[in-house]
Amino acid sequence: MPTNEPKSSQGDGQVYAETTDYYELLQISPNADPDTVTRVFRLLARRYHPDQPDTGNEEKFREILAAYAVLNDPEKRAHYDVNHTGIRRERWRFVAEGAPTAGDYVAEQQVRLVVLEILYSRRRTEPHKPGLSLLDLAELMGQPLEHLEFSSWYLVMKKLVVRNDQSQLQITADGVDYLEEHRRNESPRLRLTERTTLGSH
Repeated sequence: MPTNEPKSSQGDGQVYAETTDYYELLQISPNADPDTVTRVFRLLARRYHPDQPDTGNEEKFREILAAYAVLNDPEKRAHYDVNHTGIRRERWRFVAEGAPTAGDYVAEQQVRLVVLEILYSRRRTEPHKPGLSLLDLAELMGQPLEHLEFSSWYLVMKKLVVRNDQSQLQITADGVDYLEEHRRNESPRLRLTERTTLGSH
């Protein structure tokens, strides 16, 4: 059972908190390539930098810096991944027993919002080609394809997105309303800018 005590990785003297999931902090897949790690880090760092008047969060900013310091270094990341595998196994054990953690729900909600934001930007900037495949979304977000299956199923069932003739996902008017209303009422979260979305193609 994981504890709150930090655990030292064998061989390099690095110390990582057993219960800290750096991949979850950056909202990326454990298989994310270095470019994805850096791109997402920069996006989050800008948002949570203490100098940002509306979205600055010093504690969150420090957590993101700590995560990036490990995941951006191949050797540190390799050592961290040994512990991370154990963390994931423990988490999936709880899920299999029917007791998901609050963090799992929050992470899934965040994934759905990011999907909507990407499709929102796509609809605005390329109205004649508003759809993206699930594979496109997985690559943009650095998420495993299978993780987005649940998210896309939910969004389709709620009629926030639809599948076009090419089986691509595109946001609906209801999806636009939902996203804009959510962003007005909820605390600021990760927003993908149009520049980020288009720059990934």
